[in-house]
Amino acid sequence: MIVHRRSCFLLVLSYALLMVLMLEPGAARAHAQNPGESGLTASQVVARLVQKNAERANALERYQGRRSYRLDYVGFPENLHAEMIVDVSYKAPDSKEFKVLSESGSTWIVNHILKRLLKSEHEASEAESRERTTLNSQNYDFTMIADHGTEEGCPYVLAVQPKMPTKFVYRGRIWVNAKDFAVCRIEAEPAQNPSFWIRQTEIHHAYLKIGDFWFPAENRSVSTLRLGGRATLTIEYGDYKILEARGLNQPDSRQGSLTSRAPKPTN
Repeated sequence: MIVHRRSCFLLVLSYALLMVLMLEPGAARAHAQNPGESGLTASQVVARLVQKNAERANALERYQGRRSYRLDYVGFPENLHAEMIVDVSYKAPDSKEFKVLSESGSTWIVNHILKRLLKSEHEASEAESRERTTLNSQNYDFTMIADHGTEEGCPYVLAVQPKMPTKFVYRGRIWVNAKDFAVCRIEAEPAQNPSFWIRQTEIHHAYLKIGDFWFPAENRSVSTLRLGGRATLTIEYGDYKILEARGLNQPDSRQGSLTSRAPKPTN
């Protein structure tokens, strides 16, 4: 049981920062490629992504949201499960406060893994951490895969490759929205295996649009352990309320409260 708990703990904690940091708004610049059918090169697509990300980041001042965390481990020596519902409050430029509403399942997982994710996200918001992991040309190279992908509204697909592979950055693909030039989907894996106990990790992340802004919608991270088990960490995001924001093109304006679907607390 000690071996299992240690491996499970390392499993989730090792890619916690990766999973959290990749949710932050990215500023990127790609290498020039030949134009696709749309006439935009990778450099042009990502240059617009940079501009729009900066505008959204500068405009968003305060919001609230709710998250549902779920961790399922299947394997030796036993199956484990835990859930946690959390309210999140954000205030620009980098302040986040978390309030745990409910928790169930394995107390050990809740206290040592799920709550540790909250602490990791708080640390990840610090400027030094963001600088090392932000999706930009200093940390990554970008290549256009397609400019007419199958994701509705998000036709631009870019391959992402870190310049310095570490366990806190990732390699994979991003989908970019054609209207807002925001990342709307990520399929990735750690650039470096984060732990001896892990054989493979797959990260699937989706965003949704609320008003003028794009927020995380769901993150699903699946890791296969060398001992034969599998851990699946799922985070569902919802109940977004934009409490204060400047209009993207009107610096003195303020937006009213906007809401989205939310996970509900469990008893």
